[in-house]
Amino acid sequence: MMEAKQGQWTSTQAYVLSVICLLVGVAVGYLVRGSAPENTKGGGVNAAAAPIQPGSTPMTSAQQPTPEQLRHMADTQAEPLLTQLKSDPKNSALMYQIGNLYYDAQQYPEAIKYYEDALKIDPKATDVRTDMATAYHLMGQPDRAIQEYDAVLKIDGEHANALFNEGMVKWQDKMDLPGAIASWKRLLEAHPDYPQRDRVQQLIAQAQQHQTMTPGSAPSPAIAK
Repeated sequence: MMEAKQGQWTSTQAYVLSVICLLVGVAVGYLVRGSAPENTKGGGVNAAAAPIQPGSTPMTSAQQPTPEQLRHMADTQAEPLLTQLKSDPKNSALMYQIGNLYYDAQQYPEAIKYYEDALKIDPKATDVRTDMATAYHLMGQPDRAIQEYDAVLKIDGEHANALFNEGMVKWQDKMDLPGAIASWKRLLEAHPDYPQRDRVQQLIAQAQQHQTMTPGSAPSPAIAK
């Protein structure tokens, strides 16, 4: 059902991968990519992978791809970019695009490999490093993720996605509520017109509520999806 000839990218595969990407976003509390529109001040390479267009075939639970199928889909879509990279091996934008394809397919070690290659060429590419940091978070390495977010913020102290994501990782992975609140407040101070300001304010309020909870208290409401 999911098989495709080498080099083809079917509408069903594209739709499945797009849904998987959405589910990943929900699972990690809507962490955002470095190249996402919310990034109002992202420096460095800003060449997001081409958008994946949903196909017309609805996805059922039986159609959810395996990690091997996701890897095959990413390999297939990355193939023409890898061909371009052979003739232009110093193209950090291409490396970033390839990394994003593997990121979206949940192949995080492979994504990190291409992000690191891009950063060797352009160490100040803050969007690339932000995505790499989030990939480390998704691999269960929150300390490394925070280290990379901090590296982004040393270059651009107002990088919106790095500030937002760092707050999420500090709360979700480290239970560092003061640190999460500080990241989000810094985000809102730097970007008064942040598109999801209300959502960030809600996260701050929830984190503050958790700080004041006593043992046995009812938990705060879940983060709005």
